[in-house]
Amino acid sequence: MSKAKGSADKNLSNVVEALEAEPVNSHQAQQLQQDKNDRRHQDSLNFDQPSDLSHPRS
Repeated sequence: MSKAKGSADKNLSNVVEALEAEPVNSHQAQQLQQDKNDRRHQDSLNFDQPSDLSHPRS
């Protein structure tokens, strides 16, 4: 693994910049809100859920 060079993760920096953006109109505000919702949804999908051993997914 490579060592960190003392700066924040590039992907994380881009997310922070995107979330700090001020919407210009209602359409852009809706788009920013949807992007935030999509990120939360993807995060919940990526979260490792404990499996239910009595009901395997198969």
